[in-house]
Amino acid sequence: MNQRPLPAHLRKYVVEQHHEKYSPIDHAVWRYVMRQNHNFLKDVAHEAYTDGLVSSGIKIDSIPKVDDMNESLKPFGWGAVTIDGFIPAVMFFDFQAHGYLPIATDIRKLENIDYTPAPDIIHEAAGHAPILCDPTYAEFVKMFGEIGSKALATKEEHELFDAIRNLSALLEDGTASEEEVEAARADFKEKQEAVTEISEAEQISRLYWWTVEFGMIGSVDKPVLYGAGLLSSIGESVTSLSDEVTKLPFDLETAINTGFDITTQQPQLFVCENFNQLIRAVEEFSETMAFKVGGTESLEKAVRSANTATSVFSSGLEVTGTVTDLVKDEDGEAVFMRTTGPTALSVDGQVLEGHGKDVHSEGFSSPIGVLAGTDKPLEDWSEEDFAEHEEDVSLAFESGVTVEGKLQEVIRKNGKVVVIRIQNAKVTHLDDVLFESGEGVFDMAVGTHITSVFAGAADSEHFFGTDVKEEEEEAEPSELTPLEKLYGEIRSLREEEKTPQEVIHTIQQVVSELEKFPEDWLLRLEIVEILTQKPLLPTTKHKVLDDLERLKDHEKLNKWIENGLHLIKVRKSA
Repeated sequence: MNQRPLPAHLRKYVVEQHHEKYSPIDHAVWRYVMRQNHNFLKDVAHEAYTDGLVSSGIKIDSIPKVDDMNESLKPFGWGAVTIDGFIPAVMFFDFQAHGYLPIATDIRKLENIDYTPAPDIIHEAAGHAPILCDPTYAEFVKMFGEIGSKALATKEEHELFDAIRNLSALLEDGTASEEEVEAARADFKEKQEAVTEISEAEQISRLYWWTVEFGMIGSVDKPVLYGAGLLSSIGESVTSLSDEVTKLPFDLETAINTGFDITTQQPQLFVCENFNQLIRAVEEFSETMAFKVGGTESLEKAVRSANTATSVFSSGLEVTGTVTDLVKDEDGEAVFMRTTGPTALSVDGQVLEGHGKDVHSEGFSSPIGVLAGTDKPLEDWSEEDFAEHEEDVSLAFESGVTVEGKLQEVIRKNGKVVVIRIQNAKVTHLDDVLFESGEGVFDMAVGTHITSVFAGAADSEHFFGTDVKEEEEEAEPSELTPLEKLYGEIRSLREEEKTPQEVIHTIQQVVSELEKFPEDWLLRLEIVEILTQKPLLPTTKHKVLDDLERLKDHEKLNKWIENGLHLIKVRKSA
């Protein structure tokens, strides 16, 4: 499965990375997490992980440039693009379906170094990219993107997504007031309680969570990690292999019926035998989805979504819009459908000329079904069949729907009648008038049944617009804070050739200034690392170690500092 060109409707979600704006503290956070994870994961992650880090253009010591990652991933049929945080789930999956890994440009703050609920570059670059170098897994993720982009959610789930995005942004931002955060939490809880139906979008989100995000592979007794959430979280990767977390053999039905909480560590994880098992599971699940099932059941899912969806008629006509109403027969089968708001008619993913959303800006409606008194579907009618009706047309469907008026035009595509244009039209069902065009024209979709319904548009670039974000002005790096400047000084000692005297001078100066920041632990850890590698300033090293011992009184900091010292291999007596 090769990477496809990125279409315009996705390009509008792409932003500039502005790599120069990452502060020295940002790079230090990246380095700490990556060193901790790599040290632990090299022995417990999928075999593609370590080699994949290098192959995907990721460095341990500094935040990667996503443009470099994009080039590095090309040999594997993938690319990488930067996005601005949360994007709609349909679009996220659509990126993957086209072979692009969407990567948030932000990086977690130091106080959230363990985990952040908001998308960040550690999770999405270092978590997702390395395993994509495994060809079978890469195929699985692309396949997942293909079906995930078609999954229908409910209106309540769309509203919950917006609430999650808002709350996550406030939590990661750090500048929001307590009142704003609490209001967002309350809104999130309200929207969460309003979700009472498990849609196919929710089921596929669960499948994604338990595989791509938190999946394990191998045997239940000795699993290894491949999920991005495990490969990017210091705490969760360690905990996942302990007895605290139940390991279950991967099973499709169990996975899609097991919910998850993004704010806590997972109580159980699923272990697949191999990536081929996941491919088979995705294929099996897709057979239950509206885009494969079609029919009334799928149209009802579109109604409950209250969002843009595409309904495909048996003739091949694709109707993209928000389905709001269905008229059903006595057996409960849909015999008439109606959209509200902008609607477009397409065939083979291309909007029909004169039938874009600007023409059908207020909606669209049409009968569905088989004509009475004939075995020949309307979509297969020839010119001779229509000639029998001359100008006047009266179409009676077995469902009781009748369409009458003056035949104006028949539109064919791929040898099928897809649209009939009728002037002075009147559409009735039994005794109910469903539509009257007056002097206008009724564009009637042709098809005996609905073969497919999926989220999004048939012609996305037409429907969602082709406008690409305007080029952003080159942003000047923000002026560094005093603490960021100190981090920068220590970073330069690792990245540049320095004489022992220059190292001594810089560290003494930084340690002196660091007294103004008694709660900062990460820079002190980096100083200890350098003084452990270079036998310099033993007294200064002891002083900084004493500061770290003091900071370890903070329960949260204790673990981070201990993990850092363990990696540096600092002895207590050093």
